[in-house]
Amino acid sequence: MICAAADNSARGEKLPLLELRGVSKSFRRPGGSVVHAVKSVDLTVAHGETVALVGESGSGKSTLGRIALCLTPPDAGSVLLSGQSFLALSGEELRTARTAIQPVFQDPGSSFNPRRTIREHLGQATRRLPVEERERIGVELLDKVGLRPGRSYMSRYPHELSGGQRQRVAVARALAIEPQLIVADEPLSGADVSIRGQILNLLSDLRNERHVAYLMITHDITIARAFAHRVAVMKEGEIVESGPAEQVLRNPQHPYTKRLLDAIPWIDARH
Repeated sequence: MICAAADNSARGEKLPLLELRGVSKSFRRPGGSVVHAVKSVDLTVAHGETVALVGESGSGKSTLGRIALCLTPPDAGSVLLSGQSFLALSGEELRTARTAIQPVFQDPGSSFNPRRTIREHLGQATRRLPVEERERIGVELLDKVGLRPGRSYMSRYPHELSGGQRQRVAVARALAIEPQLIVADEPLSGADVSIRGQILNLLSDLRNERHVAYLMITHDITIARAFAHRVAVMKEGEIVESGPAEQVLRNPQHPYTKRLLDAIPWIDARH
């Protein structure tokens, strides 16, 4: 597998940043029945690209995101990061590889240790640097994500921030080690409409400035329309339709995609 990737590189072909090949994952319920959360899924994310993984709750999106992050091992298939097998790594090699791919979880409240300050959360990613350097990077990141002045937030605890502010800190933490890819699992679900727009603008700016790629997991197909280059529609553990965002959303081919689009509320301009 790795040899094949090397051959592609030798021919001048640009490897995908993230590649999932034939990934499957099942879970056993307490009663003994089996839930097939992900079924033989293929998915790629290129450098600097945003792919929206869209589907209703329970479709397997979050499980696929955790597999991409190497947090949940698949039952079958492979995960490649820049052509190298992610699943074959362990220990220090895995920790080093993970610097290229970082998560932003759905609930910023549960993804932070309530006993640690924002300074400590941001410092975890840069803990090998001198204290002064960690402080400087933390303040700069908070300023970058719109929490200004950043220094005033460093000594606060997560419960002292609003949901939108915690989500911004989550983005700052993900950026602390300059990843190439961010897996964002419903990053806007806990924010109101104005904050959702601000966070989307922030992610878009970071994509333009730092060439960060995104795997955006969402049930809201309107986010895909506003933010993504490509869309993959997931239903019952399978990707039933994928392609350029404009093409999929303007001319959906699968009945499930059409139902998702039909479910979007809209306002009649005449009223």
